[in-house]
Amino acid sequence: MNPLKAQLKDLDSPIKVLFSGYLLTVGIGYLFALIQILFTHGMADGKFGLSIDDIVYSYYGNRSGTVLETKLNGSMKPYASEEERFTIIQWTRDGAEEDEYESSGVKKIIEERCVMCHNADSGSVPNYNDFKQLKSRAEQDEGATFSSLTRVSHIHLFGISFIFMFVGLIFSFSETAPNRIKNIAIGMPYAFLIADILSWWLTKLDPMFAWLVIIAGTGMGASFAFMWFVSLSEMWAYNYVYVEGLAIQAEKLRLFSVKKLELDEQTKLSGVVCHLVKKVTGFVKGTLLYPAWSWVKSKTGKS
Repeated sequence: MNPLKAQLKDLDSPIKVLFSGYLLTVGIGYLFALIQILFTHGMADGKFGLSIDDIVYSYYGNRSGTVLETKLNGSMKPYASEEERFTIIQWTRDGAEEDEYESSGVKKIIEERCVMCHNADSGSVPNYNDFKQLKSRAEQDEGATFSSLTRVSHIHLFGISFIFMFVGLIFSFSETAPNRIKNIAIGMPYAFLIADILSWWLTKLDPMFAWLVIIAGTGMGASFAFMWFVSLSEMWAYNYVYVEGLAIQAEKLRLFSVKKLELDEQTKLSGVVCHLVKKVTGFVKGTLLYPAWSWVKSKTGKS
């Protein structure tokens, strides 16, 4: 039973508008966050779209080249011509000497293509007007630094947890899902958020954990989308979605699932979901957690 004895479909319209405005705003924000990931991490390997290589290059680094080379062949590729990128990369491979900085033409390219963003007022990105900072980017690409991971980790943990708290609070007034499913849906974003942050650090240490970044991010997004959809649909389209529309499709899905999974025909859809969650949990344990623990033990020398 809901402790506040309120259900989303029965709320007064001002409260529905308040809740809906918040959900729509954070939903759009989440969408733009995904787009931002595609244009930053998703371009790390020079190809549009998020891949395992993108994750590895972003956190572990591309150890076969310099930071400048990785960026110029990745997310910064659209900002310079092929000839200009070749000139800079050749300069870095030759040692990035200050004596050749101007004579090679690199200085002119940097001033025309880079310093518009990489300057003293740019904040967190390096200032390329300072040769020492530019020189530091001509060293081996080791991915994200520990200081940047620390900064981004605490920002994400504080900021995103607040978003999930309010989305989960609104979702807690829903009635279509049983408490067991609601508990899982409300708790999952926090578990996946912690796993997501942890996976950055693990990938920084070993590229084998790049898969965990994608799995954690996908799980976080799926749980957010589920709570978001249920909350809005119960407030504004309860009869159409849960009585006349999707409820019929859900029953067809339940019958199909119990047959494929060889479950009892009377198993509810929530039971099917729990069964799938257990299977996914077992898969994650067998393919990620246990190998990860074995890797940790091998590194620490524990038996």
